[in-house]
Amino acid sequence: MPTAKDQSIAVPVDLAENDPLLVYLEEASAVVEVDHIPLASPGVDALKNAGVKLVVPLIAQGQLIGVLSLGERQSGADYSTDDQRLLSNLSTDAASALRVAQLVQQQEFHARERERIDQELKIARLIQQTLLPKELPALDGWRMAAYYQPAREVGGDFYDLLALKDGRLGIVIGDVTDKGIPAALVMATTRAILRMMGQQCSSPGEVLSNANNALCPDMPRNMFVTCLYAILNPITGHLRYANAGHGAPYRRSKHGVDELMARGMPLGLMPEMQYEEQETTLKPGETVLFYSDGLIEAHNPQGQMLGFDGLQTLLATYDDNGKGQIDFLLNEMARFIGPNWEQEDDITLLSLQRFGTSSFISISHRATQEIRLATLEYRMKNQIPLGEYILSSEPGNERLAMEYVAKAVAQFNLPQDRLENLKTAVAEATTNAMEHGSGYGSGKPVTLRVRASKNSISVQILDYGKGVASPIPTTPNLDAKLAGRETPRGWGLFLIRNLVDDLKLSREGDMNSTELVLYL
Repeated sequence: MPTAKDQSIAVPVDLAENDPLLVYLEEASAVVEVDHIPLASPGVDALKNAGVKLVVPLIAQGQLIGVLSLGERQSGADYSTDDQRLLSNLSTDAASALRVAQLVQQQEFHARERERIDQELKIARLIQQTLLPKELPALDGWRMAAYYQPAREVGGDFYDLLALKDGRLGIVIGDVTDKGIPAALVMATTRAILRMMGQQCSSPGEVLSNANNALCPDMPRNMFVTCLYAILNPITGHLRYANAGHGAPYRRSKHGVDELMARGMPLGLMPEMQYEEQETTLKPGETVLFYSDGLIEAHNPQGQMLGFDGLQTLLATYDDNGKGQIDFLLNEMARFIGPNWEQEDDITLLSLQRFGTSSFISISHRATQEIRLATLEYRMKNQIPLGEYILSSEPGNERLAMEYVAKAVAQFNLPQDRLENLKTAVAEATTNAMEHGSGYGSGKPVTLRVRASKNSISVQILDYGKGVASPIPTTPNLDAKLAGRETPRGWGLFLIRNLVDDLKLSREGDMNSTELVLYL
């Protein structure tokens, strides 16, 4: 039996995965003398050249997971039968220990890999969400809404809205194939190119053609971008569009639901492509839905997809009863897919509805343009609309109301304290409207209308509350409220009344109206 002093461990030897020696050792399952191995293989030669005398196969669950090699004993004596029996017995424990070590190593590797992937997805999602529009433009005579929900694995969905120099609005929706960082980077690049081309080119087909030529040289293998680009004239309702392989938008009108078709190859596949242009004019009451394939590819527990036909059917049954089209579609999708559906792709929806005649140019440009061109008589007799905003009744949206109003009145250069008072009053009035008027209901939005005349600025907040108009608030009785003899409500209206120059409470049709007035 060898002792610690007279045994020798041989130099490690790397064996190729296809070396027949490995199959021989796995079948042997016992101590093997190298000189007696009946094989001619690179592995055997390497063992002999390294001075290996014995190899002990380490077998776990019937698989060879390692080999223990021993060199010549320092005493020069041969390994005895007892030595080999002991080594065989020890090999079982050694194989189990090695297998555990390998499993731990694999788990650590997979954990690091998962952490890397999670970090990659976070970065990709941040890229996407940072580049999406922070807010939708307020179009006089139009209602616009958007929804974006990323999947567990980040895709390449994006949408964008471009304020063009001539007062028209560029509308973009697209989807990059693949997922993760590559898709997010291609999405960011495509968005930047489309924005640049949108300002340089006058037609949707030209925008897509030039963007395609710019993307083709550097598009990663097996990737491309589907994209629809449209240009809307908010004054006339004229919509001109071109399509690079994206799902055709659906128009909903009194005649039914139809597709706005245009042909074209996805971006990034082949250079010098031409894109067909089509046009239509949206009439009051008509709606266009732009979408990504995450919606139509949602499937129910039986494996059936919602599909294009399903989406078209839903749009045909939609009843505009104050509930937004997007909210309706999401509720119907949830009913179709059931509670255990796992989202596989990003879902992006962009809805554009014309609900009245429009003379929109842009919030700031339109207001300054009308104020500059209107006669003194017109300005004294009429209020000029500066913007109309529709907000869902959700906590926190009062901050959006403040930002909208601040932008709409920026041209008047109000003193900072007057502007801050107006913003605070708007936030308080919007909160009251969302909470007490609409009951924080997703189907009951709050509408803000900002107007100006020669002598004043007016902000009107409308909600769907059923109550009658409250009286103009007087100074609350603090002692009575603290003693519980009066309701704690009333502080909000009292605060608003003291922040603005005039407060008007009324009913307008089936809506409550709170109007805040600042005199210039």
